[in-house]
Amino acid sequence: MANYLVVGGAGYIGSHMVRTLIERGHQVTVLDDLSRGHAASVPAEVLVKGDLGNRALLDELFSQRSIDCVMHFAAFSLVGESVDEPLAYYRNNTARPVELLDAMKHAGVDRFIFSSTAATYGEPVRLPIDEDHPTAPTNPYGRSKRFVEHILDDCEVAWGLRSVRLRYFNAAGAHPKGDIGEDHSPESHLVPLLLQVALGQRDEISIFGTDWDTRDGTCIRDYVHICDLARAHVLAAEHLADGGETRTFNLGCEEGTSVREMIDVTRQVTGHTIPAVDAPRRPGDPARLVASSARIRAELGWAPEFDSPEQIIRTAWRWHESHPQGYATP
Repeated sequence: MANYLVVGGAGYIGSHMVRTLIERGHQVTVLDDLSRGHAASVPAEVLVKGDLGNRALLDELFSQRSIDCVMHFAAFSLVGESVDEPLAYYRNNTARPVELLDAMKHAGVDRFIFSSTAATYGEPVRLPIDEDHPTAPTNPYGRSKRFVEHILDDCEVAWGLRSVRLRYFNAAGAHPKGDIGEDHSPESHLVPLLLQVALGQRDEISIFGTDWDTRDGTCIRDYVHICDLARAHVLAAEHLADGGETRTFNLGCEEGTSVREMIDVTRQVTGHTIPAVDAPRRPGDPARLVASSARIRAELGWAPEFDSPEQIIRTAWRWHESHPQGYATP
C-alpha cells in the first residue's frame, strides 16, 4: 500500500485514477481547485480544495501526509484555448508544476507520474507514433507539456527525481459502474458530443472534413478507455516503487477509428439516429493519429481491456444516460 497525492484528481482522468487507487487499497489525497473538476467525482474525505500554486498548502500536505508518489492531472487541455490564452496555459501547465516539484524536493519525495499528451509530437512524420518520434508541438498546450518533460529530466540530474511520462492519445469512455464519467464545459471531445446528440442536447454532430486520405475520408484517431489509462498509471507507479528508471510511454490501442465509424458505433449502442453534417476541415488537424504502445506493453505488461470502440461507447453511454446534466444530476 502506498500514499499518493493526485493533483487534479477531481477531473475526468484524475477521478478514474483516484477510483482505481482506492479500489487497490492505496491511500489517496486529492488536491484540486475544482475550476474544471467536480467534487462529486471523488470521495469527500480524500478531497483537499486548493490551488496548486499555493506553496504553503503544498508544504503542509507533504509534511502531514507522508506522500510516496505524486500523480499530476491538473493541466488545462484545450488546444484552441491554448492558442487564444497561451499565458494561462504556461502558468497552469508549466509554472505550477515547477512549484509542485520544488515542494516535492524539499519533502524528499522522488517519484512522479506525469499525465502528458500526444500533442507533444506535433504533426506526425510516421505512423504509428512511437516514443522516439520527433517532438515538435504545434500549439501552446503541447509545448506546455513538453516543457515539463524537459524540467523532469533536469530534476533527475539535479536531485534524483524519477518519473514516468504517459503520453495519451484520445481518452474516452467512463467507469463501467456509470457513476463517474466525462463532464467538461465546454465540451470538445467527440464521444461526449455524440452522446449529447443522442440525448437530444445537440441537433447534430459535425464532421470536420470528409476528403482526408483515409479509408472513409474522415479523420482517424486512436481511442483508449479511461480505465485502461488508470491501470497504466498504476503499473507506472509500481515500476518506480520497484526502483525502475525514468521512462516515457505512449498510451493507445494501436487501432485507429474514423469519425464516421465512431458515429456508426454510437448509433448502434444508443439506438439513436445521430444526424451528421459535413463541415470544413479544421486547421492543424492531421488525417491520422495512431499510437504505438509496444514499449509499455513490453516493459510493464500493459494491454487495454476495453479494446473496441463499442466497449468505449457503451460505458460512456451508461454515464451520460444516467447523468444527462453531468455531475449536476447524480
